Amino acid sequence: MNIVVCVKYVPDAQGDRTFEPDNTTDRDGVDGLLSELDEYAVEEALKIVEAGEGEVTLLTMGPDDAATALKKGLQMGAHKGVHVLDDAIAGSDSVATSLVLAQAVRKIGDVDLVLTGLASTDGVMSVVPAMLAERLELPQVTFASELTVDADGRTVVIRRDNEAYSETVEATLPAVVSVTDQINEPRYPSFKGIMAAKKKPVETWDLAELGVDPAQVGLAAAWTTVTQAEARPPRAAGEVVTDEGEGGAALAQFLADRRLA
Repeated sequence: MNIVVCVKYVPDAQGDRTFEPDNTTDRDGVDGLLSELDEYAVEEALKIVEAGEGEVTLLTMGPDDAATALKKGLQMGAHKGVHVLDDAIAGSDSVATSLVLAQAVRKIGDVDLVLTGLASTDGVMSVVPAMLAERLELPQVTFASELTVDADGRTVVIRRDNEAYSETVEATLPAVVSVTDQINEPRYPSFKGIMAAKKKPVETWDLAELGVDPAQVGLAAAWTTVTQAEARPPRAAGEVVTDEGEGGAALAQFLADRRLA
């Protein structure tokens, strides 16, 4: 089974994240890493292949540093990587992202399963998997807390959990599946995996090789625009209430004033 896992290089959530003058995310002024939510998709792909046959291809798009996301996945055990690198991509929204990824998946070819994380930790929109499936004209099975591929590699079955109930969804392969952070526990790269990753192939493609018009991607083509961004104000000191028999009422009023009760 040949599996493509879409991964993203994102700013470290623990860092001091800021915006560029054009109100896009500053990706140069903060350290980046493989989106933590994508690690679950990489792990699930590896488990599927290790239980049978096939290979795992990692797919990312972004600046030079996005190769870091591929590196981590290859160290975990993925077999090869594809990096879509083109200056015109900068500022792309989800619509453009799904277009580029779809064209890259087509170019990779002979794909049985496309896996993604629940969302990216910088955008947190959870819409790219559905858009990608639509562009590839494949079934989409999203928010998988459990995933099973049948022995013949013809269908995929997932369990989707929410607050009230769980449901089982089945689709024929090939398909696009997004997984949640409940599905597994991603492995840490071993020393052997780190060394082996240095020899694994990584191809770099630009938009021309994918047949994508630069006018269809980038900030100018985005369907939405951030018009203003400002830093969150520093946390103020808390209000101290001395309980002289009216502490409960003061707490209730505090919550009511903030529409929390």
